[in-house]
Amino acid sequence: MSLTLSVVCPIYNEERYIAKCIDTILGQDFSHNDWEILFVDGMSTDRTREIVREYSAKYSFIQLLDNPRKIVPPAMNIGIMHAAGEIIIRLDAHAFYPTNYFSVLISKLKELNADNVGAVCRTLPADDSDKGKAIAAALSSSFGMGNSRFRVGAKEEIEVDTVPFGCFRKELFEKIGLYDDELIRNQDDELNGRIIKNGGKIYLLPDLIVDYFARDSIRKTGKMFYQYGLFKPLVNKKLGFPATVRQFFPLVFVLGLILGLIASVFSPLLRVIYISILVLYVLLAIVSSLKTTRSLKQIFYQVVTYFVIHVNYGCGYLIGIYKILIHQSFVVKVNR
Repeated sequence: MSLTLSVVCPIYNEERYIAKCIDTILGQDFSHNDWEILFVDGMSTDRTREIVREYSAKYSFIQLLDNPRKIVPPAMNIGIMHAAGEIIIRLDAHAFYPTNYFSVLISKLKELNADNVGAVCRTLPADDSDKGKAIAAALSSSFGMGNSRFRVGAKEEIEVDTVPFGCFRKELFEKIGLYDDELIRNQDDELNGRIIKNGGKIYLLPDLIVDYFARDSIRKTGKMFYQYGLFKPLVNKKLGFPATVRQFFPLVFVLGLILGLIASVFSPLLRVIYISILVLYVLLAIVSSLKTTRSLKQIFYQVVTYFVIHVNYGCGYLIGIYKILIHQSFVVKVNR
């Protein structure tokens, strides 16, 4: 049976979020007779599968599919190959969606003659702690994220290099191929890069807002950004070009930290310049933090989060370049 829409949502140990996520899906202003919802599970060890099965017992259009490889690209490819819909919307279980999410995406995909459209991500704290609020604020700021529009917002519908999750015509994957299953991170960037490389257009819809929950610790956030940095050189190699300029700033920052430290050992003048740049970085981080809070504790955590995401991304990028130069595999242990 041909459907208008197939919703594909990779999941793994999402017990904390999955029920609310499904509820926001069921609350969409979209006909339940014209869609299917495919949850592709990486063999969860918590109650995620049980919760999805409870919903699928009530709603025949909800299906649970298995993803033994656990990571997102194979999950998306399994979902796409099972999909009966003409349009595919990718979801993340870590997010909640407004009631008009599907209808607006589908409408704008057609109206803009786009190949992919997406919403702005409003990053929410995982909990009510100062640390949780600081992590969310850092991931929503231009100081932390540069000009990543889907994180910091936009004033009008604009063409961008990437959007979160995405809404596509199924025929797009017949043209450019499926998700690259070598990429544990940055699989969306690589897919969107291929869309642009093939003459496609990607639009950000600033009035459509998705609530996305940040990681609940600075350590987990740092690990995530290390992986983003690690896989970015591989994405660039696959595409044949870097998709954005902003990806290089953490790399330059880390190289500056390393080379500046070495140089400062041999030159008092360079030592002063090095320390001055570090102080300037901290001051800019504090100024950015003051835009969201006056809590000294939250400011501290936010400054630390900025530093962690920038350094971890930059270090990951360096390791990624090294792996490419020595032809080393990018396969890493999956531990989500």
